[in-house]
Amino acid sequence: MNRLMSDMLQDTKQSSTRGDFLESIETVSADPTGLSVFAPLHYEPDYTYPLLVWLHGSGQNENQLRYVMPRISMRNYVAVAPRGTEVISEEASDRTDALTWPQAEKHVQQTLENVLESIEHTRQHFHIHPGRIFLAGSGSGGTMAVRVAMSMPNYFCGVASIGGALPTGNTPFRHLLEARRLSLLLSVERDNLDYPDSMVCANLRLLHTAGITVTLRQYPGGDSLSDLMLSDIDRWIMETISESQQAPVVTC
Repeated sequence: MNRLMSDMLQDTKQSSTRGDFLESIETVSADPTGLSVFAPLHYEPDYTYPLLVWLHGSGQNENQLRYVMPRISMRNYVAVAPRGTEVISEEASDRTDALTWPQAEKHVQQTLENVLESIEHTRQHFHIHPGRIFLAGSGSGGTMAVRVAMSMPNYFCGVASIGGALPTGNTPFRHLLEARRLSLLLSVERDNLDYPDSMVCANLRLLHTAGITVTLRQYPGGDSLSDLMLSDIDRWIMETISESQQAPVVTC
């Protein structure tokens, strides 16, 4: 059993330490966007960790990382979360820290830059495996995560979207040949009004036609970011890493 699999099993035994573990998350600032950076429990500087880049859901900000990482894994990853590129309109919220990820070209370009900057920032502070960088996001952040991964497929080993439909417009699959090597996870709650079953089916047909390997996992409705959804991201990453280790050529 490799170290990551062993640590994943240990997570289930140490859930009572979550409160203490939150102290290992630091929030830093970067220009032009804020970052939240997550350090795994008992960080080992000589070990090359996978990196998880998290794109928060609409109405949230980079500090959503504080919620999701203890539920994904307390030990297996370094993680970083950039801030969404647009504040939600005042009609929807009077908070200036409630952000989202518009799909307009200028916001996509800004997100691409912010994601690359967040990866570089994290690699300056932690020992990161360059072939094990994953993207994940919730809602609009999941949609943007897929767009970013498809735009720069050689930077990432896989991408996971929780409740976020595939991006449309501005040719998100223009690097299709390279994107076919990416692992893609779609996690969807049933009866999700923002991502209904009809759209999920249409997205699956598109992905299969494009030759992209996708894993779809559906969950009972009621919680768009449940503990089960998040812990399944950990299992999916472990499976992806294991498969890449067994492959004769690893390009991610």
